[in-house]
Amino acid sequence: MPQNDQAREVQKVDVVDLDITNVAHGGVFVARHEGRVVFVPDTMPGERIRARVTDRKHDSFWRAETLEVLEASPERQQHVWSAASIDRAPDVRAGGAEFGHIRLPHQRELKRQVLADALQRMAKLESDVTVEPVGDETIDGTGWRTRVRLQVDRAGTFGPYAARSHTVVPVTDLPLATELVQETVPFGQSFPGAESIDVIATGTGAAHVIVNEPAVKRGKRTVRPRHRPMPIREVVGDREFQLDVRGFWQVHRRAAATLTEAVQSAVDEALFDPRAANLDLYGGVGLLAAALGDRFGSTLRITSVESDEAATDNAAENLAEWLGASVVTDRVERFVSRLAADSSATDRSRLRAATVILDPPRSGAGRPAVDALASLEPAQIVYVACDPVALARDVALFGGHGYELRTLRAFDLFPNTHHVEAVATLTR
Repeated sequence: MPQNDQAREVQKVDVVDLDITNVAHGGVFVARHEGRVVFVPDTMPGERIRARVTDRKHDSFWRAETLEVLEASPERQQHVWSAASIDRAPDVRAGGAEFGHIRLPHQRELKRQVLADALQRMAKLESDVTVEPVGDETIDGTGWRTRVRLQVDRAGTFGPYAARSHTVVPVTDLPLATELVQETVPFGQSFPGAESIDVIATGTGAAHVIVNEPAVKRGKRTVRPRHRPMPIREVVGDREFQLDVRGFWQVHRRAAATLTEAVQSAVDEALFDPRAANLDLYGGVGLLAAALGDRFGSTLRITSVESDEAATDNAAENLAEWLGASVVTDRVERFVSRLAADSSATDRSRLRAATVILDPPRSGAGRPAVDALASLEPAQIVYVACDPVALARDVALFGGHGYELRTLRAFDLFPNTHHVEAVATLTR
């Protein structure tokens, strides 16, 4: 077919009917159209839908948006958030609750499939992991978000972005948020000139609205506004943590407690030496280092490493009761590479006896950090992951250094979204 005729033929394929066969990573689902893979959101396996193709940039796959459900799965429910419902046009369909049209138990099954598939494809491992619910949840998986970021458009109107766009969708409710967050959101107000607003409710019952100003250009540099620290407190069990209001803390109201217990359980006590050169990498304000301290006592030696200086300042306070705890402000891959290059024989021995807590960002640890860490030969690595594909990739990388996946648990810390949290233990 001549190139111009082929281009015209492609342009005709705007709206297509698709049979959804599988779930993919990232909150999208899989169909095929004339042999080509099509990724599409707002549906689920077993459905037949009508969709509009939105992206043909790739030869091997297209992206599309769901317009209408022709044959619904029995697992479909009315969306928990009307602003994200299939009844709305895709360009004004709020993002951030991409599984809200799926019954909660089936959401967990789909998340399990994504995690198991990633491990099989990337690490060649079979897994029977289940996705565990978090205690004290609502029946429809709402009311859990303690932190919400809302974008602001040029007119000052705020709301979430529409899925896969930068269009701000005004909303009148946020059902995934806790009651205190919803009460605090300044619905009806306008924030001209702002980039976004954060609404934060702490475990101590305090609530804050933070207005974020946009970055500015200074020559070739993009500079973010500087802010005065605003300390807040969070509570996990009987322990209190200090952090800055703009700092990282787990979003689900039960996440910090859930991960504390999961990490404590994931450590193999037979391999744990409290006086070894234990590490807490991407340590934030010290949540998981404190989890080890609470389990193994006052003799714990551990170094918590985090690149955010404000977080490490808080971690130093939060870990002060353990005399053997220290805090370092550094990039993890640089810190671990330096350890690998500079360690003495004595340090090497203490590192080989170490337990490492690894809690990287969504992108995972990556090859440089994994290679450097594995060269230290720690006794065990407890990996906390918020992205199943990054976890599977890093498990495969560790596998190349002789580490095997010993235990794996997964938690539904993000109901009505595609995200899932996992805690894995790797040993040599």
